[in-house]
Amino acid sequence: MEYKEDDYLKLSGIQHFAFCRRQWALIHLENQWNENLRTVQGRILHDNVHNSESFEKRGELLISRGMPICSRKLGISGTCDVVEFRESKDGITLHNRNGTWLPVPVEYKKGKPKDNDSDILQLCCQAICIEEMLLCPEIEFAYLYYGEPAKRELVNLDNTLRDKCKKMIEEMHILYTRKYTPIVKPSKSCNACSLKDICIPKILKTKSVSEYLKKRIGELP
Repeated sequence: MEYKEDDYLKLSGIQHFAFCRRQWALIHLENQWNENLRTVQGRILHDNVHNSESFEKRGELLISRGMPICSRKLGISGTCDVVEFRESKDGITLHNRNGTWLPVPVEYKKGKPKDNDSDILQLCCQAICIEEMLLCPEIEFAYLYYGEPAKRELVNLDNTLRDKCKKMIEEMHILYTRKYTPIVKPSKSCNACSLKDICIPKILKTKSVSEYLKKRIGELP
């Protein structure tokens, strides 16, 4: 199956979806948004990365910044922060470049490594898009750069991660088609969410009507 361009979802949405399905729906279905310190700092970091020289050669690397990507099979589109092309006999040819090259995406994040795999899934999506667009061999690894440790983390793009990525995007398409916003599942992560005042998780964390009626009936003499 291949998606039409009009049906593409934002690739970055998988990070929201993995973090909280309700957050993803509020942003991508209801067009709700609210800034906090984390989102502002993250946006500034990405703007700085994308505003650098779009393509350069640094030693044995070719570096592309702000590279648009998409996948017809996944039905997503987005932008890579950085794609490094490393010379390899198993790589692909590039316009106006000698030799053959293998791409390696690098995603920049402001803060610290997360306890969940939302960043890793976003990076994996980027790799799948690049493979489809450039008709290159499967990308075996990629990097996440975190600002607070100021260092890279190697991410192995194995089949388990790829399968999880594809299933999650399929679920995103289903919810998007249904225009369905999931109910909240409150957790400690809610405190860090910029949409906390829009989502109002504490208000939505209520008992069902049936539970309420059972309790009230049980109180009758």
